[in-house]
Amino acid sequence: MIAVSAASGALGRLVVQQLLTRMPAGEVIAAVRDPGAAADLAARGVQVRRGDYDDPASLREAFGGAGRLLLISSPELDPARRLAQHLAAIDAAGIAGVGALAYTSFLGAGSDGTGVTEAHHATEKAILGSGLPYTMLRHPYYSEAFLNPGLRAAVASGELTDATGGRGLNTASRADLAEAAANVLTGDGHLGRGYDFTGPLWTYPQLARTLAEVSGVPVARREGPDDASGALRWLNGQVRAGALETQTGDLREVLGRPAATLRQTVTAALRPAVTAGA
Repeated sequence: MIAVSAASGALGRLVVQQLLTRMPAGEVIAAVRDPGAAADLAARGVQVRRGDYDDPASLREAFGGAGRLLLISSPELDPARRLAQHLAAIDAAGIAGVGALAYTSFLGAGSDGTGVTEAHHATEKAILGSGLPYTMLRHPYYSEAFLNPGLRAAVASGELTDATGGRGLNTASRADLAEAAANVLTGDGHLGRGYDFTGPLWTYPQLARTLAEVSGVPVARREGPDDASGALRWLNGQVRAGALETQTGDLREVLGRPAATLRQTVTAALRPAVTAGA
């Protein structure tokens, strides 16, 4: 059996959907904080179990019988609390007898334990120290954080404004990262490896041109002042410094195909929403 933690979240659901195309539903365990939030998965035959990162006993029960586990990192922003949750999950996996663990880490966490990678770096070290067979899946930022239906506003106004200095972003879609995780969970040759996943590099000038091509409406890109605050201001600075331009072939290798292109992602983001009864 294969267990997926945080399975009712956006990434977790996509991983479960991928697994359901490869194995019987009864062999998939969806560990979730609130089983009611995964009633649709239970209706498809998935074993929905309560597995709360803040309740170690529930994690031990949720992971029971799993040959492999995907530990999806906690959305908790406080590094200390996030790490405590991850340590509880790793400990529960060992007690439950999980055969192998894959962890959704973050790019750079293999060597850097500061800033956004702090909890991920410490988690990777804990996994290495646990003795559990492992695979590290180091993710970039999700494409959906930048390439989403909100881009319709740029099409409507004819202008795309950013403060990235025209530098590149190596984001990847949740769908591609979920498929890669499912490949690791169901395939061989991945244990003991750390994958640094990156999608095709893209820039805001390229995004403006792609928006125009996909929509048929001229869209001009304008470099604006960095008047953002908090995390977004920090992220803009990282992009301008080239910190998001790292490229590897790992995602393509694990997928067995190229990751989604900028045009494919933008086309999906601008596609009209399907309304109920339509």
